[in-house]
Amino acid sequence: MGQFTINAENLYKGAAIDRTERIDSVEGGEGEVVILSIPASGGGMLLPQLAGCRERYFSFCIEALEDHSVPLELLFHLKSEEGAGKEALGNSHVDHGLRFGVMPRFPVRIVIDLGWLDGHVLFPGHGAGGLKVVWMGGRIETGDIKSVSLEARSSFHDLTLKIWDLRLDGEPPPPLPVPRVKLIDEFGQYKPKDWPGKTKGLTELKTKLEAALNLPDSYGIPGRDRYGGLAGSALTPGSGFFSKVKKGGRWYLADPEGNAFFSAGVTCVNVHPDCRIDGLESLMDWLPPRDDPVYGPLYADRQWPESGSERRCRVFSFLGANLSKVFGETWREKWGTLIARQLKARGLNTLGNWSDPALFGAAGLPYVTHLERFPETGEKIFRDFPDVLSGEYAEDAERCARYLERYRGDPWMIGYFLRNEPAWAFVNNLILADEVLRNPAPTVCKTRLIQFLKDKYQSPQALSTAWNSVFNSFDDLQKPLGNASRLSAAAREDQREFSRILLDAYVSIPSRACRRVDPDHMNLGMRWAWISDPDVVTGWENFDVFSINCYFEDPSPALDHVRDLGVDLPIMIGEFHFGALDLGLTATGLNGTPNQKERGKAYQYYCDRIAAHPFGVGCHWFQCYDQFPLGRFDGENYNIGLFDVCSLPHEEMMGAVANCSKHIYRVMEGSLPPAGNLPEYIPMIAF
Repeated sequence: MGQFTINAENLYKGAAIDRTERIDSVEGGEGEVVILSIPASGGGMLLPQLAGCRERYFSFCIEALEDHSVPLELLFHLKSEEGAGKEALGNSHVDHGLRFGVMPRFPVRIVIDLGWLDGHVLFPGHGAGGLKVVWMGGRIETGDIKSVSLEARSSFHDLTLKIWDLRLDGEPPPPLPVPRVKLIDEFGQYKPKDWPGKTKGLTELKTKLEAALNLPDSYGIPGRDRYGGLAGSALTPGSGFFSKVKKGGRWYLADPEGNAFFSAGVTCVNVHPDCRIDGLESLMDWLPPRDDPVYGPLYADRQWPESGSERRCRVFSFLGANLSKVFGETWREKWGTLIARQLKARGLNTLGNWSDPALFGAAGLPYVTHLERFPETGEKIFRDFPDVLSGEYAEDAERCARYLERYRGDPWMIGYFLRNEPAWAFVNNLILADEVLRNPAPTVCKTRLIQFLKDKYQSPQALSTAWNSVFNSFDDLQKPLGNASRLSAAAREDQREFSRILLDAYVSIPSRACRRVDPDHMNLGMRWAWISDPDVVTGWENFDVFSINCYFEDPSPALDHVRDLGVDLPIMIGEFHFGALDLGLTATGLNGTPNQKERGKAYQYYCDRIAAHPFGVGCHWFQCYDQFPLGRFDGENYNIGLFDVCSLPHEEMMGAVANCSKHIYRVMEGSLPPAGNLPEYIPMIAF
């Protein structure tokens, strides 16, 4: 089809054409440029050209004429959903599509591979100048597409977008050239903005970090034992390891001394390279040579996404470079002392997931960790879900569990997560047994499912009757069969029952292997992104703690939901955060607030509700340091750190953290109600 234009008749939810321009540059795209006004409530345009198209790539050029990043969504409205027409778009909820972001005042060509519609990939990757891309929902059958729309999400104000050169092509078009500007200063900070606390020179930074290095090596709150637990609370005699205990209908964690322990943690306490620079090098005021003897080791190359991208992912650590400039050759050792004291001073008592193992047992802080990798099989059922009934899965589970050998006997380790946010579970109400039958591969799961149906129905005729279909032989199920659970009520019941068998194996096989290797530490579960189906909790009995990542403003309903599904375990939040736009970053993360004051209030409001819940035992902030303004490896660029890229704390935010830490045990024991002042929120700027 090639290029097509925006039709005013296809705009909806208040989106309007402000004006048009003309561009004739081959490098920068060509054709009519449309300046769109989008109301704060969000809005966009229908793209009838995409429904039924045969081309593989949809692309367009866009510039956000704003001072912050802008999240966008390409949404697919299905015939099987009610209200898929333009008149219903303002009220309909869409589960299928892409979410992605664009940086402020940065022209970029967004290229979307319509092959992603099969749902096989969760994070497809992004081009230079773009931001994170996420596939929302499961597989889309192209014949079920009724309409497609491009929409800007709701914002805290009206938006202005510049869009041009919309195209459908058989091959991906070339990217736009990177603007000839400098966006990142020598410290890794965003140049177009200024804010209180922005580092202006190395002398200033040295003075501040050397002062922080002299903080006391102790919790800044009285009444804490050496682990950060509540001194003298004596829930248990103390086992020498962290444990769980239920008293009076309430779950607790007990530290090695037996005292009550609320795990107030922060994730990603590390100095790993995570500022993505490939294709963006010209935007930096300073980057050292790759072979520089001092700064060269702060580069890394990684594969992202894991497959299918032609863009090499190169990352650099401005955080590490800044520490090296201040502390010289011993910067890593001094950083370990610095961050431990900075965290303890605010009452934080846990190194969360993805923290530097060099700190474990050395920083005087309890920690959690995760398996180096989760067991895999050569054939996958869907996305990253393995062939869990195969011997291959069980054998790899034993190999993965051996990673825990290094932590045996360490009293500072709270426990281990099996993994983080399985990609297959990002699909709401996914029936795994349906994916087994859809997948053409001769998996062990498929063999066992067919045997399960043979045992139940005895004959293909009985199966045909129950499933409202025609099977001449059980071997017919070896051929790919889509959406089997939709054939009949009996088919749905059978498929859900077998899915629970798969889920139990998925959880129990690695859990048992880990328990054999490390009987001392707690199994902290899977860190589910959310409970995408009630059956996801299957196998919870294998855990000591049930973990979810929860990005709600109030986590109480999420904890209630887990409990109401029958899970009787302490619940730990593996990730949460709030962000703002007043400290140089251009995106808020998955929860937005207008400023650091409200961000701090949001932190206390959230943590208090975890502590007040009878199953809540801890929550871990994501993450320690702010993300890179141009995006980390996957394109996230959020103000979600407790510290900036120069290792300096966001003082107003950290004041709220310290205040929360002072009273968290009183909230947990019920002698103090949780914070009642509702914070002010703004729509998230995240992808």
